[in-house]
Amino acid sequence: MDPVIVVGAGPVGLALALALARNDVPSIVLDEGAGVCSEGPRSVVLGEESTAFLTRIGYPRAASDAARWETLSIWRRRSEVLRIPLDDHPVLHLAQHRLQRGLRDAVTATPLIQLSPLSRVVELEQDRDGVSVRTTSAQDGRDTWWRGSHLVGCDGARSTVRKLLKIRFPGRPAVDRHAVATVRVDLPFPGEARLHREPPWRGDREASARPLPDGLWRLDWRLPPGRPAPTEPVDPHATWPGIVTGDTLLTRVKSTLTAWCGDLPAYDLLAAADHTAQQRLAARFRSGRCFLAGDAAHLHGALGMQNLADGLRDADNLAWRLALAWHLHAGGPEPGGSLLDGYETERRAAVGARLRAVDQTMPLLRPLRGWQQTRRSLLTGSFRKHAPLLADGQLGTGRFGGAPAYPAAPSGVPGRVPPQRGGAGRATALTENLPATAPGVLVPDLPVVTTDGAADHLRARLGSGFLLLLVAPGTSVWSSEHWLGTGLMPRLAEVAAALPVPVEVLVTDAYPGAEPHTVLLIRPDGHLIGTTQGLKADSLHDLTAPLTVEAGAVRQGHALREQPPTDAEPPARR
Repeated sequence: MDPVIVVGAGPVGLALALALARNDVPSIVLDEGAGVCSEGPRSVVLGEESTAFLTRIGYPRAASDAARWETLSIWRRRSEVLRIPLDDHPVLHLAQHRLQRGLRDAVTATPLIQLSPLSRVVELEQDRDGVSVRTTSAQDGRDTWWRGSHLVGCDGARSTVRKLLKIRFPGRPAVDRHAVATVRVDLPFPGEARLHREPPWRGDREASARPLPDGLWRLDWRLPPGRPAPTEPVDPHATWPGIVTGDTLLTRVKSTLTAWCGDLPAYDLLAAADHTAQQRLAARFRSGRCFLAGDAAHLHGALGMQNLADGLRDADNLAWRLALAWHLHAGGPEPGGSLLDGYETERRAAVGARLRAVDQTMPLLRPLRGWQQTRRSLLTGSFRKHAPLLADGQLGTGRFGGAPAYPAAPSGVPGRVPPQRGGAGRATALTENLPATAPGVLVPDLPVVTTDGAADHLRARLGSGFLLLLVAPGTSVWSSEHWLGTGLMPRLAEVAAALPVPVEVLVTDAYPGAEPHTVLLIRPDGHLIGTTQGLKADSLHDLTAPLTVEAGAVRQGHALREQPPTDAEPPARR
């Protein structure tokens, strides 16, 4: 089959191409830019889930390229309201250009990915068998046609793919406005991320400081609503485009650093920008063989939320579906049927639920002044009561950033769901109250043992196939040679080989809420499809059947996936 075409070489597009390559699916990445990742003040916050995903697709140095936060503190005026130690929940913070360079290095080292810079998409056509794309070179103006099995638009908020597909992108254009700066300075709270509401210096309603590697800090200031006309000429060559030149930004930096340090410390202002957080959700994430992911599909950034985290979830969710359809040679005008429809069903519902949560919470958390703040405190409770919601936005946890669950169709195929014990009626859930054994939840990271006796972690095995996880107490104590060939293990390997999808068998000593000898079936993106008590081959086959019925699979189809690729050369131009 033809390779998958990925439009856009930002973090989401590169991550998707790497995730496809992990499944032996070739791809072409069309990059409108020249491939240079310029430095700037934009940064990303990575939780455990995002870090594990980036590590397994080929960017293992994410942790070393980032600064790890030790604490998050929230202040109001001169008092600390909330302090959250982060020892057990690592949170990483790094500049976005570092992340993008790391992913580009991984893409360059992957033969199944062809990266085409200076290629601007101008035309898109679909037919029964694939997608054709015409690009224009920014270097010499020459047109090139490309042919792919599917196309994914990861080309940002102003997505050309979305416009060519005529998909609406409704929402609110300006929810929050921030001034952002990268500063090299020694602050008196190293390793601590700080959010300061109503700070004691004049002129700001909210300021925050978040540590970066190499002694750098990202400073943010929440700006008043609207975008006032500049009172001074704007320098188009300024280091911080969009911010009026003069003393405005420097005054803000000096007053903030002075208040936090007592005296103005020595500092270097390296970069700055102004940023407007929007809330938008594409009307569709799929149109035939074309898909949208990342900023092309959704935007949210209010309350410190990370749109990139949901963009990486898009890539993880879509990659395994495309890989399954690609390897099983699904045909027809809409290949994969409900299997590929499940991407939109799950991801659009998850982001939509997150946007609704923000809309419901913003009136409680928006900074106010004077009697308005007093009135709100009397009606809805004090700022201290709502501070944990702000922490969720900053850390990417809870309803503002935590991993969603898909309880209605845990197999990933809407409309074809076998009965599940403990299942829920909702299509998507953002609550953290679901147990770890509930269908559709993201599984926790646990120590596991493979069938060849190697020790690993559960999330490191994700991404390249489905997992059968057996809960067998004592496996961490006894050498694997004593139990790999006894008990349920031989039969479990036979059942895994007979399933219509590629499956790897793993063993763990314990799983939260699961009894001994429980077997868990896990999707490649880490969401639990279902469980059986003991080895029940028919039940496991019923759980996987919806995946391949819609993809046009045959029972021996997984053998195609397990064969090594015959041609490791990058896909050719068409």
